[in-house]
Amino acid sequence: MTTPSLEEYAEVTAAGTVEFLRRLSERVQGRRCVHVSATRTGGGVAEILHRLVPLLNDLGVRASWETLPVDEGFATAAKVLHSALQGGDIKLGEEVMEAYVGGTRRAARELFIDGDIVIAHDPHPAALVDVRSAGGIWVWRCHADVSQPQRRAWAFLRQFIVKYDAAIYSLPKFSQRLPIPQFLIHPSIDPLSDKNRELSAAEIDRILERLKVPRDKPILLQVSRFNRFKDPLGVIEAYRIVKKREDCCLVLVGGGDTDDPEGEALSAEVGEAASHDPDIHVLELPPEARVEVNALQRAATVVLQKSTREGFGLTVTEAMWKRKPVVGGFAGGITMQVVYDVTGYTVHSVEGAAFRVRQLLADPALREAIGRDAREFVRHNFLITHQLGDNLALMALLLGS
Repeated sequence: MTTPSLEEYAEVTAAGTVEFLRRLSERVQGRRCVHVSATRTGGGVAEILHRLVPLLNDLGVRASWETLPVDEGFATAAKVLHSALQGGDIKLGEEVMEAYVGGTRRAARELFIDGDIVIAHDPHPAALVDVRSAGGIWVWRCHADVSQPQRRAWAFLRQFIVKYDAAIYSLPKFSQRLPIPQFLIHPSIDPLSDKNRELSAAEIDRILERLKVPRDKPILLQVSRFNRFKDPLGVIEAYRIVKKREDCCLVLVGGGDTDDPEGEALSAEVGEAASHDPDIHVLELPPEARVEVNALQRAATVVLQKSTREGFGLTVTEAMWKRKPVVGGFAGGITMQVVYDVTGYTVHSVEGAAFRVRQLLADPALREAIGRDAREFVRHNFLITHQLGDNLALMALLLGS
């Protein structure tokens, strides 16, 4: 798929959006903006940057994107740190912190990061600020839920964060007390990407047939890696309660996180829990299976995201854009996206999830109304053009343009 131009977004965004972005960009044209993240594949950060960086360049900003060199020891340490920052029950020992700092120093020798503004995304590149070799304004962009971190993990990371000139969070409740300015920018989805563009009914049918997902009954869907915080086992429990009254099937799209210490074990547990029910379909799709995820979301009757901890939850945004009612856990950005009884439902338990799913399955008119409102809510708040405007405004503020 070719990269869309900014003008093509005029058809899907709120009226006047493209014109507003062009006027706003005049304040920062020619300035250099460097984004730094862990990787170019997998996860919401990579998906956002794949579109945000070209759009910035389209508007005259000299934007680029650097990723950290491959270093397995550092990657594992950063993942442990990331989990601990989200409150995970995982030990952050001295050896992990040493591996993280050592990996950062090795990365700094390979990268030359020089921009008017440098934006480091999440914990992986955060310590680069300690060895920066050029000037410019440095901003730490936190996508994770760090509202209740392990104290040791936050104390370790904080020594680097305080050296930044500013920090950006996805939600107000994720922020921590810091001696630097803090800003709020919501993550977003690209409505013209393969994961979110319109698909024909025939294309959806072909993809589901290839994935061996039947369409003879309502589909409940959750798209998330198999992580304890995403609670795939709880989703299976909720489905089983629903199944007692409503004939439906469950599709779990995910897989074990390769650098998650618990990912492989949980993936096995999910497979075992699903193995005795032919109406539970577990699909471990690669990160590049974007059209397949799109088709599954469009084919779903109800989408779940039963997270117990969550960053922003862009899978919720994706489903809402496709006019699907979402039943989500009361966690992270789900609570900001899912307006209760308007764009979906937030729940605290397996039983609560099952109750709301049953309600939606039994009421097509309710599903349609919620789906319609959900799409409009995303259109005005969580599309890439909205995030682009926030980034331009922040650049102008920090650079005094």
